[in-house]
Amino acid sequence: MDLSRVDLQQVPSHVACVMDGNGRWAERRGLKRTDGHAAGEEALFDAVHGALELGVEWMTVYAFSTENWRRPVDEVRYLMRFNESLLMRRVDELEELGVRVRFIGRRDWRVPKRLINRMDESIAKTAHNTKLTLTIAFNYGGRAEIIDAVRELVAAGAGPDQITEQAITSHLYDPDMPAVDLMVRTSGEYRISNFLLWELAYSELVFVDTLWPDFRRQHLADAVAEFQQRTRRFGGLSN
Repeated sequence: MDLSRVDLQQVPSHVACVMDGNGRWAERRGLKRTDGHAAGEEALFDAVHGALELGVEWMTVYAFSTENWRRPVDEVRYLMRFNESLLMRRVDELEELGVRVRFIGRRDWRVPKRLINRMDESIAKTAHNTKLTLTIAFNYGGRAEIIDAVRELVAAGAGPDQITEQAITSHLYDPDMPAVDLMVRTSGEYRISNFLLWELAYSELVFVDTLWPDFRRQHLADAVAEFQQRTRRFGGLSN
């Protein structure tokens, strides 16, 4: 990986990825859409290795959204089985790399119990790791997360004056997760698709044309280099 354009002292702490383009990648090759999802596994793990090389502390990836249930039934079933299989096959590798695995999203009746068990096993197995926190957004929606946080506050008896930014943040799916510094979306689409709406408030957004199965650690390094050319003012003025 060429890091000549990257200042390793100014690497974003939290990088989020919208892993888009698996279906189009497969269709362009005359393959089934599910073959694109399978090819995306290599991209994910190469990106994880890249994040470790760069010194990124948190990486959050969009694996399955609350809107993805609208996809064809066969594709949804494949994704459920594929994600269960991926956790079974690759969690030891993540453990060896020092990666802590976490999940955010709703654990409702639509998510198979076996998959939830694999999630919990992965969380427990990697809980002590400190090199990188890999958060997988599964059955996740940004609006759903905010709704669920507010519902928890209301259920706890919070009054109107107690519905503050700090209170909502403390009731998000993972209150320990820091705000996102850099979000990368692949496949040439220019939208965030209900991903981390709260956490992306002041993130820098980088959009690349590469379809996710072709995404590699160099693309991540290039996105970080672009991030480092931005001036982040957080609503104020730069010095």
